[in-house]
Amino acid sequence: MPASAIPSPQTEQPAATFADLSGVDLHLDAFYPGGTRGNSSDDPINRLVPGVGNQGGFRPAGSPQEQSVRLAVLYTTGRQPDWPDALDPQTGGFTYFGDNRTPGHEMHKTPRRGNLLLRDVFAASHEGPDARRRIPPFLLFEKAGATGRGVRFRGLLAPGGPALTSDDELAAIWRTTNGRRFQNYRARFTVLDQAVIPRTWIEHVLNGGDALEGGCPEAWRTWVETRSYMALAAPATTVIRSQAEQLPHDLESQEILAAVREHFRGREHDFEPCAVELWRLLAPATGQVEVTRRSRDGGRDAVGQYHLGPPADRIAIDFALEAKCKSPDQSVGVKEGSRLISRLRHRNFGVLVTTSFFNRQMQEEIRDDQHPVILICGRDIVDLLRQHGYTSKAAVESWLAQRFPAPGVSGTQVARDE
Repeated sequence: MPASAIPSPQTEQPAATFADLSGVDLHLDAFYPGGTRGNSSDDPINRLVPGVGNQGGFRPAGSPQEQSVRLAVLYTTGRQPDWPDALDPQTGGFTYFGDNRTPGHEMHKTPRRGNLLLRDVFAASHEGPDARRRIPPFLLFEKAGATGRGVRFRGLLAPGGPALTSDDELAAIWRTTNGRRFQNYRARFTVLDQAVIPRTWIEHVLNGGDALEGGCPEAWRTWVETRSYMALAAPATTVIRSQAEQLPHDLESQEILAAVREHFRGREHDFEPCAVELWRLLAPATGQVEVTRRSRDGGRDAVGQYHLGPPADRIAIDFALEAKCKSPDQSVGVKEGSRLISRLRHRNFGVLVTTSFFNRQMQEEIRDDQHPVILICGRDIVDLLRQHGYTSKAAVESWLAQRFPAPGVSGTQVARDE
């Protein structure tokens, strides 16, 4: 899921003036303003963390090639559709894409060597306390506001996560641009439970001091010494999403969602297998799923099983899925939700997938009564597709044509025609 929305800097009090940034502590989710000269010197990050530069997503203090990085900043705009960096505040997980984002470079030989840093850091994280002691702390900043250079501090990052395998933590993924294939990293970090990063520690580390000294945050010390993650998990105070929060806001995302609806125009019931596939993208442990025949559909477009446990001793939990292929001005309401809920048996859960949005009353009734129903809206669909490499309208159309061809057209024929 994407990074949570952040308020505009015009509506809140900055944590410090631009002139004072070099002397302040870093407070979680605080806004730090940019300058007003209209050039790169307005960048606040290089003032907050001197020596990391004022451009790019990877900003190391030191050289990745010489393995001398003392501290590293990751900066994300959160607004690059092809590379959907994403923070999940409820779990503390953060997904970041490397810096080989266009063809023409070997993956580890980008100008800033960001991917080289990722490779070495994630490898060292599994080698024991002495190796982890050489890993630089990572500080995450996100662009704040539609204009200007203001940023928001999003936390202290440790490579990996408590529930991830090494393959999940750092994966080389393929992308295609103008027919040219290239690789990039998808890296997963954990935001550690540290509300304030002391200025004294930042300066100590930048000056070459041991990161476990000089006022080291306890969460970082624990990770280095034991590889235990004190994650900053912040459950949402509300789970009711507005219509705007459930629909894509940029043109390219709207085109992707429109491509899904258009593919099933006039045969909306055929969206059901697609909804199952989207659920599999979100929940890979899904097992066998049966799409029910329309003539005997009792409120469940599909029924299936979700597997839990080790491979040698798994249990299966049954679920029911319902799909609604609707336009963005058509909500899914109480009637549709009640229809699915009434068919759920004891210890089952439900999945409701729509290309539009869920109205407020429907969400409130499901959450207030604690029904085990997962709601996947239009924006979620776009995010899922992008996270799995379908980052443009053309890519989504190709995926739909091959996986869910129109009646009388086989996926093989589609691929051959293309």
